[in-house]
Amino acid sequence: MIAPQGRGIAEPETSADIFRILHVSTGNVCRSPITERLTRHALTHRLGDPYAGGLVVESAGTWGHEGAPMEAHAATVLADFGADPHGFTGRELLDEHVIRADLVLTATRDHRAQVISMGHSAGLRTFTLKEFTRLVRAIDPATLPDPRQAGGVVERARALVQAAAALRGWLLAPSAEADEVHDPYGAPITFFRSIGDEINQALDPVVTALTGVSGRA
Repeated sequence: MIAPQGRGIAEPETSADIFRILHVSTGNVCRSPITERLTRHALTHRLGDPYAGGLVVESAGTWGHEGAPMEAHAATVLADFGADPHGFTGRELLDEHVIRADLVLTATRDHRAQVISMGHSAGLRTFTLKEFTRLVRAIDPATLPDPRQAGGVVERARALVQAAAALRGWLLAPSAEADEVHDPYGAPITFFRSIGDEINQALDPVVTALTGVSGRA
């Protein structure tokens, strides 16, 4: 199953064989496009074809610029990492996106609160990106399903989200800022690159935990 290049959306039907990751920021032109495409890039590096493993990655914005391209500096950052910036179009976060998502990763705590306020039992599957990274680091990979089995990547991803949700009240952030990815909109390319590095570092342990394959493999 291959998602359309621009939106990152797969078939509209839900399926036990699919695990959808939704990245959320404000305009869906800077942070969430970078995070979406870096996630896809990392999954491809580890799995060869993430869609073969049942993982679908998409993004949206709480004040999404519907139909807009990603910011030019964001595209440059993706190219720096060897990720594909082409064909992206922004979209506004809708109820259907939250309903279909198995894991929602937001840029900030405010975004997380907005997603959860939409309902749809989103609380246990919505985290800031950095929050999820912190929780994932505390989970023993040996307790997760083997991703090499048929359907194992999806089963592993679902178990990872459940384990992270169970840890949330016990493993708190050292500071409020620790869970934030700041908005580079309107900033120079140097700031975009620092945000790109920040996002990439946060994603690495997440993708490793999802796939069971290290980025250094």
